[in-house]
Amino acid sequence: MSTTTAVEIPPVTRTRREIYTVMSGLMIAMLLAMLDNTIVGTAMPTIVGDLGGLEHLSWVVTAYAMATAVSTPVWAKLGDLYGRKGVFMSSIAIFLIGSALSGLSANMTELITFRGIQGIGAGGLMVGALAIIGDLVPPRERGRYQGLMAAVMPLAFIGGPLLGGFITDNLSWNWVFYINLPLGVIALIVVRFTMTLPVQRRDAEVDWLGAGLLAVAIASLTLLTSWGGGTYAWGSWQIVGLGVLTVVATVLFTRVERRVDEPILSLELFRRPNFTAATVLTFLTGFAMFGAVTYLPQFQQYVQGASATNSGLMLLPLMGGMLVTSLVGGQLVTRTGRYKWMLVVGSLVMAAGLGLMSTMGVGTGGLTSSLFMVTLGVGMGFLMQTTNLVMQNSVEQRDLGAASGASTLFRTIGGSLGVSLLGVFYADSLTGSLTSQVGAEQAAKLAGGQLTPATLGGLPAAIGEAYRTAVASGVTTAFLWAAVVALVAVVTAWFIREVPLRGSIPTGPVAEPLTGEPLTGETPTGGRHARPEHGPKHALTDA
Repeated sequence: MSTTTAVEIPPVTRTRREIYTVMSGLMIAMLLAMLDNTIVGTAMPTIVGDLGGLEHLSWVVTAYAMATAVSTPVWAKLGDLYGRKGVFMSSIAIFLIGSALSGLSANMTELITFRGIQGIGAGGLMVGALAIIGDLVPPRERGRYQGLMAAVMPLAFIGGPLLGGFITDNLSWNWVFYINLPLGVIALIVVRFTMTLPVQRRDAEVDWLGAGLLAVAIASLTLLTSWGGGTYAWGSWQIVGLGVLTVVATVLFTRVERRVDEPILSLELFRRPNFTAATVLTFLTGFAMFGAVTYLPQFQQYVQGASATNSGLMLLPLMGGMLVTSLVGGQLVTRTGRYKWMLVVGSLVMAAGLGLMSTMGVGTGGLTSSLFMVTLGVGMGFLMQTTNLVMQNSVEQRDLGAASGASTLFRTIGGSLGVSLLGVFYADSLTGSLTSQVGAEQAAKLAGGQLTPATLGGLPAAIGEAYRTAVASGVTTAFLWAAVVALVAVVTAWFIREVPLRGSIPTGPVAEPLTGEPLTGETPTGGRHARPEHGPKHALTDA
């Protein structure tokens, strides 16, 4: 049985300059986590050529993604229990160690192992930055700062491939990992010397059993979505076994979480209507957004004839729409305190953007597709940080890390499932279109022949045109199903109640009550989140 020491959290007033200074370190840390996937992808052909092990290529990405997803809830809980500053700095240090070791890798096995270490650290970077913003500023003021945090994503999506290509061509692939070291050291220095956070230190044991079961469930689901339909057939014993393992681990996890005093992810949080609705919306947004955007470069390169580098630049309208909306939306939330309309409008506009993109074909020009991407980006910008804001506003300050961790985790899971399931629709539509145009035998050769955009031009004109038409069919089918999921997100957004955003740092448990009524600031008389009536009370801060 664990005990909890109650701590008074004194109100802390910070200037915008102080907050922006701390945010510079947080944004660098988030950039490291987001950039690492996109920057490494460009360098992978060179890495494989140097280290060999082509058959293990996918594991370089999978190991990082799986370690990130598995470690996210653990980092979140450690921050809630022991203070976010030290935990956040630890995650940066682990990420930098993994980066240095990855750059020193002598073979593919070492690289995959060290990428896993990198991923463990990356899991703490994202959730730590979001939770620290929650500690620095109250929800009413949080919108403007989270809008800035959202700006990191477009920078990573666009800058990653360009930087990776430049480093690989002019230095060596090792520097794709070494580049993290100076940036990480800057982030550590900024966080160490500029950040002072009020915290509640809790004398409690970490729920390692729950963490282990959750890790098994997440890892199984990640492997299932990564391997299903590609490495192994969906009906194979490997995929079925992973599905069974995911379900069993999830059931056992929920049983354990109901019995421990400090669960790694409290199921009580899901009894709060807004938290649950925002979690579902986060999952659906990740599914539609990441799933669809993954297949957009296929259309740009195979159908519109863009190079790999140019296809990254062609994403600028999408990222620009997202960036502007995130910044403007954050300011509007801060000024008005209203946010539900952003979730509803964002879901509708995202669905409209995906629907428009499902109408594209071989004759669609760059200007038309850019306008469609701007529409999709605007919808995404309204949703990305607002869902996290709702989840944070629905819980007590002591569970801020858990809320941020849940937001990151369910968006990641949604994105993984989106990429996998939409990939099934993409492949089926592509194969069906090829079969109807060139016959089953030729279609099988084209679909399974690893045809690249460069070699497409060497095919006979009729075959090349058939393949471009098939790719367009596959991509637009994926967009159509993503639009359907986005419409489900619209319905989910309507269930969110506009509970007023807290306007100052709370001194007691203030969170969305289980009934979903607006907060009154009253202290509950019992339950896991109640403040003990007796016990030492003293102010503690992260030094």
